[in-house]
Amino acid sequence: MSYQLLPPDVLRVGQPTLFALRDKTGCLLVPKGTMVANEEQLHQLVTRELYVDDQDSEALRRAIGGKVHELVRSNELLGRIAKARPEASDLLPPPAAAGQRRLDDAVTAWSNLQVRAAALLRDPAQPEFAAKLIQLQRTLVDQVNSDPDDALMLLVHAATQEFRDYSASHAVLVAVLCELGSRHVVGMAPAQRLSMRCAALSMNVSMTALQNQLALQDSPLTGPQRGQVESHAQRSAEALKAAGVSDELWLEAVTHHHTAPPGPLAAMEPGMRLARLIRRADIFAARMSPRRGRLAMSATAAAKAAYLNEDNQPDEAGSAIIKATGLYPPGCLVKLANGEVGVVLRRGRRANAPVVASIVNPAGAVLASPALRSTHMPAFAVTGGVAPHEVKVRLNLQRLLQLT
Repeated sequence: MSYQLLPPDVLRVGQPTLFALRDKTGCLLVPKGTMVANEEQLHQLVTRELYVDDQDSEALRRAIGGKVHELVRSNELLGRIAKARPEASDLLPPPAAAGQRRLDDAVTAWSNLQVRAAALLRDPAQPEFAAKLIQLQRTLVDQVNSDPDDALMLLVHAATQEFRDYSASHAVLVAVLCELGSRHVVGMAPAQRLSMRCAALSMNVSMTALQNQLALQDSPLTGPQRGQVESHAQRSAEALKAAGVSDELWLEAVTHHHTAPPGPLAAMEPGMRLARLIRRADIFAARMSPRRGRLAMSATAAAKAAYLNEDNQPDEAGSAIIKATGLYPPGCLVKLANGEVGVVLRRGRRANAPVVASIVNPAGAVLASPALRSTHMPAFAVTGGVAPHEVKVRLNLQRLLQLT
């Protein structure tokens, strides 16, 4: 890793250091967050050359640029603009939704939610099914709001690695993709998004067992199986009605989640709009997921399948989902310009520059420790997606989440 000289006027008395400060060889001198207590300490720091790593240097550059833009828009004097330096708050990621914080153990939280979903979707005739599903989607959206990148990272990774108990894990991922995608659709009321999440979770409730069986089956569908697949949307809606669901948008979205046509979302009736979002998210998630008889696509190929409609034209619903996930969603594998393979941890400020941890070196050997890479730099730029079967590495998800 290389290091960049830190402008000395970034340091201020009474404020913590924004980055870990190093010498020119990279040796740590001052940990990030160390308080600059007084003028004497500040003088000691600024009179020696201090360096930061490339990733911190880029974050500083972006923050200074943002501060300059803010001052220009406020018609500040040129002298103040020239001295623009970021505060610590300028370097923080966007805040979570009100009242939310990052989950202490996201791995366990999402695993538990998938277990709950599997138990619930296995039997729509169980007592209080509808109430339990509404509570499940409430937990789901709370966990998404705590950190959308953690949610995508864990669910996308799980989808690309495992096809056992496929039906429930697929439903949870589709619900999350729809929730995030709907935030890029103008006019989606909160009540409609609730109906959409419920529909995404329950769209295949009439064939949960069959869907799990098909994921493990390496032979073509039999005649009876094909009949069940082709009729499952209507049968799922009927099962939901029998379970006490009276929400018309929920039922309509389930009924049409395979047949909602392309077109401008604003021109669609609400139920069909929800169904269209679910359909494109369903395609995206399914293409990233392996079956015993079918390999998973790379995330970029799956994104293209979701983005282009039945006429091979850009699809508005698919576009909303890709805007939400980025071209390389957290959890997927990517190839870097230097030949390394990495896993995406978080979405970046640019769609083609996510936060990536390298896990395999250019020679194909697994790295002892995942290494964060600055994908905005040419040497570490993302050059494309990697299909899951091309890399056999067991990831320590908890450790990866702690890197960001």
